[in-house]
Amino acid sequence: MSTKNLTTATFEESAGSGIALIDFWAEWCGPCHKFSPIFESVSEKHQDITFGKVDIDAEPAIAAQFNVQSIPTLMIIRDGVILFQQPGVMPASAVEELIEQARGLDMDDVRKHAESHA
Repeated sequence: MSTKNLTTATFEESAGSGIALIDFWAEWCGPCHKFSPIFESVSEKHQDITFGKVDIDAEPAIAAQFNVQSIPTLMIIRDGVILFQQPGVMPASAVEELIEQARGLDMDDVRKHAESHA
């Protein structure tokens, strides 16, 4: 699966269930252009995961909702729960490791932990 451009109208549907990796980026951002082919190549290996891109200039409301301060920022969401959010370019191996960690989580435990710390 290739990456999808996400908008305010499509974000919830794309990131609400299963595992979703979201790349917050902008056209003018040099590091974003460096990360983009890495993100795309990893997406080709994981057909069961949603890989979405949010252009922060076109969709500032989404960037604001998730308090994106620096780009590129990678966010991992599983079953509607944000598991990871970090700015900066990452190598493919780091993204792959994050995917494996996200796959291995017991989401019932994650939700219980989140509720106990709310």
